[in-house]
Amino acid sequence: MMQEKTIAAIATPPGVGGIAIVRLSGEKAYEVASRVFRPANSSKKLEQAKGYTAMFGHFIQNDRVCDEVVALCFRAPHSYTGEDVVELSCHGGSAVSGQLLRACFDAGAQPAGPGEFTKRALLAGRISLTQAEAVMDLIGATSKQGAAAAAAAMEGALYRKIERVREHLIALAGHMAAYTDYPEEDVPELSMETLESSLKQDVDELEALICGYDTGAVFRRGVETAIVGSPNVGKSTLLNLLSGFERAIVTPVAGTTRDVVEQEIELAGVRLHLADTAGIRQTEDVVEAEGIRRSFARLEKAGFVLAVFDASKPADEEDEMLAKKCAGRPALAILNKTDLPRRFDEQIIAPYFGKIVSISANDPAFLSTVEQAAAEVLGIADLDPDAMLLANERQLACVKAAKAALCEALDAVCAGFTLDAAGVCVDDALNALYELTGENASDDVIDRVFSEFCVGK
Repeated sequence: MMQEKTIAAIATPPGVGGIAIVRLSGEKAYEVASRVFRPANSSKKLEQAKGYTAMFGHFIQNDRVCDEVVALCFRAPHSYTGEDVVELSCHGGSAVSGQLLRACFDAGAQPAGPGEFTKRALLAGRISLTQAEAVMDLIGATSKQGAAAAAAAMEGALYRKIERVREHLIALAGHMAAYTDYPEEDVPELSMETLESSLKQDVDELEALICGYDTGAVFRRGVETAIVGSPNVGKSTLLNLLSGFERAIVTPVAGTTRDVVEQEIELAGVRLHLADTAGIRQTEDVVEAEGIRRSFARLEKAGFVLAVFDASKPADEEDEMLAKKCAGRPALAILNKTDLPRRFDEQIIAPYFGKIVSISANDPAFLSTVEQAAAEVLGIADLDPDAMLLANERQLACVKAAKAALCEALDAVCAGFTLDAAGVCVDDALNALYELTGENASDDVIDRVFSEFCVGK
């Protein structure tokens, strides 16, 4: 029923811009577009335009020229949705684009739902569900690495990975069924050792995807990052170094930062949501104490911690206490003020950090040092964003379900059960992988995926 409608929506962000695009898709896309678009060359007709062509003309309403428009033409099945598609590009701004969209509705189009263009591409078999999800990830990407990971998935990297595992399981399931159901036929023998080895290979493939999920999430969503340390160790100076401008006030007065100062930056190709916190120390000042309480709260919920220490002073109890707070979490120890004589013994804090770097936050040359160390602590230094990465909890749950089913098949084989028992488990794994790619996903699953899309995509 959805495919019978011709839909329209604005495909560009709201607000003022150079152009705005109204996208039409459906059987009557050209019929609707021709009612609001008049070619500048009167000898041409939009309905007769070939695919992958552009036509200049005007947006006409009530026989009045409202704007200059370029119509981009795509013919089924060679379009994004697999249907006839026309994109009308007018001048940017909400007034003209809104007027053009309403004119399309008056001409017979219906409003598109969230992600309906991409949903139609899925239903037409143009893309898989994992590729559809990658479209939204690419739109929402806030870092270079996140965009690269989404682009790889949109090009089908994850789908091809799952397809390889699935084809292997299909071949294995077929061999098992033939071997048990047709003993009179000349079916190659399937030893338990061979079956066990094949199943372990697929389990390892799926486990690799699961293990890469958390690191992939760093690429896609960025990391909540807390800058913590005692007063006057250079936390605000570090924030300014990472931001590239003076985001925080820097003075020699202890306790200058009394509340959390936030800034988003890109470091090592990853988006960091930085929070410069109040200096941690014992204090009787009520306002400063509240700032310190918030500092500890940020540290506890942070996915990454930049713990700053003053390398020009001996380590004290507060430094060791902070180091212990950072133990067991992704944290980078930064010994600041290396331009001054060094007095800090890093061995006191070394047991609590996987990485310690020495810098002078006043010197921009040390930015690359922090960047490389952060990438190592976050586990992304050698990770290829073009590799196959799971994009969300739905995909992760499907892969976990497939792996669990294959582990049950392995248990059945090792326990000496019949091949039928293992075959049932392999079928369960295949069903989980089919749900991942969308080939047997329920309508509820598909609707939930596309409910998070923007309307014009």
